[in-house]
Amino acid sequence: MNDEAPGIYANEVSLIILWDIDHTLIENAGVSKEIYAAAFHTLAGVAPSHPAVTEGRTDRLIMRDLFHRHGKPEPAWPLIEEALARAGKDAREDLVKRGWPLPGASAALTAVAARTNWVSSVLTGNIAANAQVKLSAFGLDRWLDMSVGAYGADALQRTDLVEIARTRIRRDRGAPPNAPLVLIGDTPRDVEAALAARAEVIAVATGTDSEQDLMAAGANHVLPSLANTERFLTLLSAFASG
Repeated sequence: MNDEAPGIYANEVSLIILWDIDHTLIENAGVSKEIYAAAFHTLAGVAPSHPAVTEGRTDRLIMRDLFHRHGKPEPAWPLIEEALARAGKDAREDLVKRGWPLPGASAALTAVAARTNWVSSVLTGNIAANAQVKLSAFGLDRWLDMSVGAYGADALQRTDLVEIARTRIRRDRGAPPNAPLVLIGDTPRDVEAALAARAEVIAVATGTDSEQDLMAAGANHVLPSLANTERFLTLLSAFASG
């Protein structure tokens, strides 16, 4: 990507990088679960008695499960997405106060964005509006080509998001069909999504899953964090060169 605008690439795309957000780039300090609780309260008229179960799932699946576990009928998805977006907007100030960007996240994003033939976007279970809230809260959104990412409103299962992002990037950024794609994430679901799509994955043990958990899920490359920018870029460059 060049310095003029996200989505403008100087050369043929040679690598696609898709980032998870929560516990990969940022620590949300519990704000995410408060967003789900607030959206549930708006739609169900009562506060949830059980917290949302996230674990790398999409917002569609998280909210479906939350309604089912409370014995409540699931509203139409557009109503859920609207409630989530409103709750996310309302929670932004709390996120800024309580959350933080994870070590190395800003440096890694900046270094990747400097590569004029790499597309750097997101693959997240969050709806697009809340992905924007979370990243912009810490100034990370400016390094990402957000419009070609894949989000929690796009599919029920995370494994389906990879092909959605890949299709958008081929269509809108001219990536060739054989451009390698790598997911960056912190959960076994991130690893599962990459493997199901025959993509590469770099797992980071900055969430609740250990390095051993991530390796057991099938990740060949596991980092303790994104703090070592040089090591991280070396892995990405190897993927780009085939």
